[in-house]
Amino acid sequence: MITLHQDADGFIRMNRHFPTKTPVSIIFSDGSQESFVGEQLNAVYDQAQAEYRAENHLDAKGFSRRPAKTVQAQTSITFVKVQPGLASA
Repeated sequence: MITLHQDADGFIRMNRHFPTKTPVSIIFSDGSQESFVGEQLNAVYDQAQAEYRAENHLDAKGFSRRPAKTVQAQTSITFVKVQPGLASA
């Protein structure tokens, strides 16, 4: 089982997919706790990744199609926003 803690801003650290059947427990900042399976959190991660890419004008693979700059910005996310009740959705 993997245990994650929500930070004060409402995010958990998730920079990759979890195994599909792995149980994951999230302890929210209000003290409540909820259990998920990896597949549920992977869907939340994929949605957050898609929103991030759309807001930053990146293609589906996370590449910018704008003219190259001298420094490439980060093209992926590390934190995912969660809230209590997400497991039942």
